Amino acid sequence: MSITDATASAAGALTVGVPREIKHEEHRVAITPDGVREVLHTGATVLVEAGAGIDSSIPDDDYLRAGATIVSSAAEVWERSDIVCKVKEPLEAEFAHFRPGLVLFTYLHLAAYPKVADALLAARVTGIAYETVQLADGALPLLAPMSEVAGRMSVQVGAHLLERHNGGRGVLLGGAPGVRPARVAVLGAGNVGWNAAWMAAGLEAEVDLLDKSIDRLRHIDQIQMGRVTTLSSNRGMVERTVADADLVIGAVLVPGGRAPVVVSEDMVRSMKPGAVIIDIAIDQGGCIETSHETTHSDPVFEKHGVLHYAVGNMPGAVPHTSTHALTNATLPYLAELARFGVAAACARDTALAGGVNTIDGQVTNEAVAESIGRPYVPLGTVLG
Repeated sequence: MSITDATASAAGALTVGVPREIKHEEHRVAITPDGVREVLHTGATVLVEAGAGIDSSIPDDDYLRAGATIVSSAAEVWERSDIVCKVKEPLEAEFAHFRPGLVLFTYLHLAAYPKVADALLAARVTGIAYETVQLADGALPLLAPMSEVAGRMSVQVGAHLLERHNGGRGVLLGGAPGVRPARVAVLGAGNVGWNAAWMAAGLEAEVDLLDKSIDRLRHIDQIQMGRVTTLSSNRGMVERTVADADLVIGAVLVPGGRAPVVVSEDMVRSMKPGAVIIDIAIDQGGCIETSHETTHSDPVFEKHGVLHYAVGNMPGAVPHTSTHALTNATLPYLAELARFGVAAACARDTALAGGVNTIDGQVTNEAVAESIGRPYVPLGTVLG
């Protein structure tokens, strides 16, 4: 299918395909049975690879009852689909399925995975990234649900790692009567940071939430009414807060770009032995200088006496919850793409247009282009 066909197909002409995720320990799937029913309502066909939903506790029979066609292999899904809907960025084994005019709708994180960008551009694939679909007020509706899950999970993980038998300081987040609770520093007050701070405060930890936006901090302060200490983020404040913390949660985001490093190696050296860092920004390159991406099966490493947890797909550990939360958010946009094609859907919805990272061999998101060192071409120029 040419780029013109893929972006301007008539309603009912498109096929949406959902392959099984192959990233190590990724258990989510890109659509639920209810999602299938909604996409079918647009007139599109939906293909789901056999077993794609098993790890999310969604059997093939549920998809069949919803009206999906179950196909036996990922290759068939990729070959027959106009739009491939995934959860995580494609791996090199999936690059062979790329072709001109294919639409790929998934988390791409191209700033952190430039080889994926190279493959998309070389094959002239239209890559639409969940994480850069952005509303007029700056909100990121497709990143939000997984940010909420990751933020809430980070406190569970951090509490577990702080236990002495796991290598931590032996600190209970909520303390005990007569004993000071743990100190938690959350860097970034977006969806990830806010959810992390909320959960930590609910466990009665002492929580410092840092952000550069005073308006954001003011809003959170009004909601929490003193349960979370809001602090304006600058180098000095970060240095002092990190040094005092038992648990540091990195939750910094630049939409489409690489996460800035806000905790230097010297700051990590200043932390207490057995303290814990959770770098949730690792899928955008990480906001802790000493971080590198880890996996669910080998999630933690020690550096300067500090435990680091930097799993790139944290929500994949709770796939049933994550799959339903993700589909709730992506479904309206997927339905638009299935009903109208890329060009018409983006013309109708500027938020979706912001999600287009690559098309016809061009990079059409400015932040992504800057991050990977490629020329930026406005989407309207490519689509004419």
